[in-house]
Amino acid sequence: MAIELKIQPLRYVLMVVEKGSFHAAAQQLHRSQPALSMAIRDLEEKLDQPLFEKHPKGQLTPFGEHCLPRFRELVQQHDRLAHELTQMAQGHRGSVTLATVPSVASRLMPGFLAHFIAHHPDININLHDENADFVCRMVAQGEVDLGISSAWVQDDRLAFTPLLEDKVGVVLHRDHALADAKALRWDQLMGERFIANGTSRLLQNTAASELVANSHFYISNMISLVAMLEARSGITTLPSLAFPEESQLLRFVPLSDPTLVRQLGVVKLAHQSLSPPAQALERAILAQFKL
Repeated sequence: MAIELKIQPLRYVLMVVEKGSFHAAAQQLHRSQPALSMAIRDLEEKLDQPLFEKHPKGQLTPFGEHCLPRFRELVQQHDRLAHELTQMAQGHRGSVTLATVPSVASRLMPGFLAHFIAHHPDININLHDENADFVCRMVAQGEVDLGISSAWVQDDRLAFTPLLEDKVGVVLHRDHALADAKALRWDQLMGERFIANGTSRLLQNTAASELVANSHFYISNMISLVAMLEARSGITTLPSLAFPEESQLLRFVPLSDPTLVRQLGVVKLAHQSLSPPAQALERAILAQFKL
């Protein structure tokens, strides 16, 4: 039957060998010499062989010489594992998979993740950008640890924590007659060629729902949507974070009637704990962005 070895007596043996005597080892370890001697004697009894010669005291027996490198290897492995597990438990080491809507991925995540990684250099982040529905689906199916998205549909599998509100506005060409307005009402947009997109559902069940119902196009891809807008093919509505700031041809005008916001939040599984690294990332996100 295999014996169970405790790490502490092995450390005592290594220290006696390093310091050359039981007395010096006890002083280094801040232990009494009798306590150290008793722990080593208990170890010898478990092994049924002496590790140290009786005279001179502190000299290894041949069996002790055989055990020494193995004790050292076992202690080193124990310490490496203990350090690794402690780092992971405290959220300092591991990997996290995060999915966000594209506007968050491009506008908020670069600076945030640079700061997070600087403070958690041993956590690896895998970032996916997908539309809101797909982000929620990835979280629900366990493909990612966390999501940042709008929760369009109630899903009992998911927990949603609000982060920020993203004001909706009208996006149009800079040469459009309404481009210099401070704000726009939905009825001012009647008769315009409206291009619906994935966030246009924010207009549903509002006075502006008619714009979506009578839209001329539906474009889900942002690159294609921007190209159509820049080509003066129509106008659309977008949350402010989704507005392509790099475009020199487009303008964002707040929608004042109705006033609409897209609520973004952290999405995670409702009935499953996060790993420690994911907990650390969630804490950082909430601290940075929470309303």
